[in-house]
Amino acid sequence: MKRKGFTLVEIMIVVAIIALLAAIAIPNLLSAKRTANTAAAKANIRALSTAAEVFATANNGTYPAIPGVIGPPATGLAAYIAAAPTLCASTAAAPVQGYVYDCTGLAATGYTVTATPASATAGDTTFSVTTGGVITETPYVAPAPAP
Repeated sequence: MKRKGFTLVEIMIVVAIIALLAAIAIPNLLSAKRTANTAAAKANIRALSTAAEVFATANNGTYPAIPGVIGPPATGLAAYIAAAPTLCASTAAAPVQGYVYDCTGLAATGYTVTATPASATAGDTTFSVTTGGVITETPYVAPAPAP
């Protein structure tokens, strides 16, 4: 009587091959995700800056002081970029594509918006944009753990 099926050795070889492929592929996928997060953060920070500059052009040089507010007296960024309320409301607990956006630097006379990775695995660059659309990049440094 002949039995059909796989032997334990054959199954172990297949599992070992799958583990080897996973060990090769997973770091590459994480690296690709980090690169995508960084590119998205730079695009988002540029879009927020463009929205602030367009707002200032439409409002006689006055920049939006309150992010996401629609209607007089401040039209807010939401009228120029629909994602502004979502981006500016991001937190470390709820990042947008791995980044946290700090829009507290919006004022009637100018702005500073910062995008910081939520963790070291989410991204490797912190972006800042100031009045005039000047984007600066600095390497991300993870905060020191609390004592």
